Amino acid sequence: MYAVSDEFLEAVQENTRTYYWAGTITTIAGKVYSFDYSDIVKGSGYISSQCCGSTEIELGTVYSSELGITLYSEVDRYTLEDAIIEISCFLLLPDGNYEAVPMGVFEVSEANRTVNCLEIKAYDYMLRFEKDFNGFQSTGTAYDFIYLCCLACSVEMAQTQEEIESMANGSETLSIYSEDDIETYRDVLYYVGQVLGGFFIINREGKLELRKYGSDPVLEIEQKHRFSSSFSDFITRYTAVSSTNMRTETAEYYSVDPDDGLTMNLGVNPLLQFGLDETRAQLCTNILNDLQAVNYVPFDSDTIGNPALDLGDVLTFSGGQADEDQVSCITSIKYTIGGKQKLKCVGKNPKLSQAKSKNDKNIAGLLSQIEEGAMGIYTYTNASAYTVGDSNTKIISMEFTAKEETYAQFIAQVVLEVAADSVEMSATASGTITIPDSVADSSGDTSSNESTEDETTDDSSEDTDTSSGTEISVSLPVTWTEDGEALVYVTYEYNNSYITAFAPVETWHSGKHILTLYYPIEDIAASVASYFNVYLRLEGGTGKVATGDCIAAISGQSMGGTYAWDGILELTEEDIGRFSLVTGIANPGYSDDMGYEKYGQKDWDVSETVTAAAFGRMFAAFEEDET
Repeated sequence: MYAVSDEFLEAVQENTRTYYWAGTITTIAGKVYSFDYSDIVKGSGYISSQCCGSTEIELGTVYSSELGITLYSEVDRYTLEDAIIEISCFLLLPDGNYEAVPMGVFEVSEANRTVNCLEIKAYDYMLRFEKDFNGFQSTGTAYDFIYLCCLACSVEMAQTQEEIESMANGSETLSIYSEDDIETYRDVLYYVGQVLGGFFIINREGKLELRKYGSDPVLEIEQKHRFSSSFSDFITRYTAVSSTNMRTETAEYYSVDPDDGLTMNLGVNPLLQFGLDETRAQLCTNILNDLQAVNYVPFDSDTIGNPALDLGDVLTFSGGQADEDQVSCITSIKYTIGGKQKLKCVGKNPKLSQAKSKNDKNIAGLLSQIEEGAMGIYTYTNASAYTVGDSNTKIISMEFTAKEETYAQFIAQVVLEVAADSVEMSATASGTITIPDSVADSSGDTSSNESTEDETTDDSSEDTDTSSGTEISVSLPVTWTEDGEALVYVTYEYNNSYITAFAPVETWHSGKHILTLYYPIEDIAASVASYFNVYLRLEGGTGKVATGDCIAAISGQSMGGTYAWDGILELTEEDIGRFSLVTGIANPGYSDDMGYEKYGQKDWDVSETVTAAAFGRMFAAFEEDET
């Protein structure tokens, strides 16, 4: 917080305040133009600054502050290139005097003319560090590198050598090697800021200043001083840092106990690549100790405004939904000239952060040529047919890597021909049978037959009544077979662990079916081989997957790259016929080779010759021990 008087702090929180803004514009030719509050178009002026991104706390940041303002002015816009703007806020104190608070020094980057107004956009001196760094190898302390950058870019330092060296890691000797990704002096400041556990800003006097996150509140903002506010229901805190060691190609992990918070990823810092392992560990531990001050509740609030507030100031809030026992830090601030002041603190929820490995991570994938953040895809097609029964059959086996920790999606379609077991069905058929009242005489008498035939012929024209008879109810058992139903069980396996929380099941009759599969894969470790397998099992039938009828894909950002050997040895099996130990002893020339194959970046072939004679001697020694 900018140093102001107690009277100022009292006056700035009153319900009514009297203030004004004024400043000067100095051209590179030395011409000075003054402007006051009446020259500023109402609602056009703002000053915006930040020390973090939009989502989480960061270390080593070198953000530039921005000034936008529209003036009623006749100044020639062509004379304002690289002109310097200094602007201040003046507040009326109870004693009748005005106290000035400088709001920064800015360089004009753009000036546009309208009919009556001059629109100006300017940035502070941080942009001066956007100057090519020559990339030479160098060794020195943090102060040496900061001084080098300021000297090369014509910016004053706000802190002395003693102040820098008194900080954690401030007196350590650091080195820059030529094979790094440093392009500008701003990059150098970024890496130095990480080592010192803070962030850089251009202060109100136009000097480069390193600030650190703190825990002591400088001001309480009451509910009556806020137009609106929003507070998170979690506290952002860090319990670990990780730093990539390019020499060993591992991400070194340092944490406190208990390690239940966020991890600050320092990435590949060129200043942390040389020195003893103990020195690297001490540097990272010191950075972690500085991060222990981060214990903030993220918030977003529009306030009445206090021009003395700065980036990194710790605040408390009271009234409304605020928790008076918690603190927050200003990571973004926007002054509206003559209007509201917007304050913000960013941060992630430790409970929702993805899990971090407590061991060194294999990062060979970081050395691949895949563009960071680009979409990658792994595909799979079965090269052989599968028969699926009542035991798990692996139909999909995919291996993949990612350049950085990411998420991916697994999708697949399988054409499965199902032969469901036949099911025997049984039922009872019910109905009625009509038995006629008269039955033909079956004695075989011819005359009788002739008489009957004549009677039949003579009476052929008469209607015959067939409705007479006796009805009898009948029930008969009936059995038959029909196509049954087969249950298709799907099991996912990720990195040798079965996924039990989600196991799809389908119910199908005989025939060909399309099985569509989907699963989101989370917490994919960087540059380490990962495995995803799919198993099928059928109950009540069998299934067949023809060659090429199973296609799958795993896609996500930063997918791909190579990986170093993960320590897994896969041994191939080989069956040999029986042989006599006696024959082997008598014939020492008998031998057999066992092959070992290692998967990874290099293919090693290691063979060991085992002779039958040697095996016989071992067996004899074993029998002797048993005796």
